[in-house]
Amino acid sequence: MAAKKPKRQKFNIVVVGQTGRLSFEAIMFLASLRESDPDFPGRVFVAEPQPGPKWPGDPRVSPQPARELIESFGAEIVPFESRDFGWAYQYGNKIECLEALPKGEPFVFFDTDTLVTGKLSEVPFDFSRPSASMQREGTWPTIELYGPGYTEIWKSLYDKFGLDFEGSLDTSQPDEYWQRYMYFNAGWFFGPCPHAFGAKFREYAVAIRDDAPAPLVCQPMDPWLDQIALPLVVHAMGGGRPGPELDGLDGDVTCHWRVLPLAYAREDDSVISLLESVTAPNKIKKVIKLYEPIKRMIFQSKGQKVRAMFDRSNLPPREQMIRNQIKKANLWMR
Repeated sequence: MAAKKPKRQKFNIVVVGQTGRLSFEAIMFLASLRESDPDFPGRVFVAEPQPGPKWPGDPRVSPQPARELIESFGAEIVPFESRDFGWAYQYGNKIECLEALPKGEPFVFFDTDTLVTGKLSEVPFDFSRPSASMQREGTWPTIELYGPGYTEIWKSLYDKFGLDFEGSLDTSQPDEYWQRYMYFNAGWFFGPCPHAFGAKFREYAVAIRDDAPAPLVCQPMDPWLDQIALPLVVHAMGGGRPGPELDGLDGDVTCHWRVLPLAYAREDDSVISLLESVTAPNKIKKVIKLYEPIKRMIFQSKGQKVRAMFDRSNLPPREQMIRNQIKKANLWMR
C-alpha cells in the first residue's frame, strides 16, 4: 500500500530585504525555495524598510538588478515603515515588517540566511499554535554571581504582561537551568495573523526596551531584544515550543546557515551542494557576486578551504571555537 502523501498547506512566507547583504541573501533563499519546493502554493514577500528618520540612508532593496531578480522568482517586494526601530536596532525589522503582510492569513517568517532544502509546503504547521526555532544557545540572560537568577528574570517579564509564567516552563529541566525557560532563536517563527502577532511583538519589545522590569537592569538588550520578547508573544497567543512534527525546520526542510564561513564549516554536504547549485546559474551569479563575501566564499572557493579545515563528525563543541579557527586562517567574512 502506497504511503499517504503529506497534506500541502497554503500560507505566506516573509523575509526582510534591505540594501546590501540581505538583498543577496534573499535571492539565495528564493532560489532554494523554487528548487526544493517548486510548486509552493503560497505568496512570498520580501519586506523592505522605507527611508525615514530612523535610517541614515536608503534601506530599500538594492541594487536594481537584485530587485529585478527577486521579482523574477515570483516574490512580492512590499514596504513597511520603521516606527520604533530602524538603523539603531535592525533586528526590529522582523517585528515591524509583519504589518506589511495580508491581515488574517497564516504566515511564516524566515531570516534571509536560510536555505529551503525540502518541501516546505508539506510541513504540518498548526497556525493556531504559534512557535519558533529552538536552534539556540543560552545566550540570554547573563547570570551574575550575586544578581537575579533565570526564574526571577523571566518571571518578571511574564508578570509585566500578565502572562502565566508557570505554564511556560519545561519542568523536565532543572530549576535555574536555561532550557527550563522558553527561549527561541528568531530565525523562524509563525502564527495565524501577521498583524496580531506583529502588534503584540511590537508592544512587548518596545515595553521591554523602554521600561524593563527591575531584574533586567544589568541585562544586555542588544542584540537580544527580539529573542527576549518572542517567547512572550508566542505564549500570549496560545503557542509554545515546537513539537516533533516541525523537526524538518532546522532539519531536512530548512537550514539556517547564518554566516557563510560557518555554513561551510558545519553543514551537511547536501546543504552545501544545494547552496552552490542554486547560485550557479549566470543570472543569479552575476548579481550576488556583487557582494564580496559571497563572491569569495562561493565563487572563489574560499568556502571549500574552510570546509577542508573541519571534520563534520567531530566539530569543536562551541561555535566560538569554530569562528576562531576560521579567523586564524584569515577566512572569516560576513
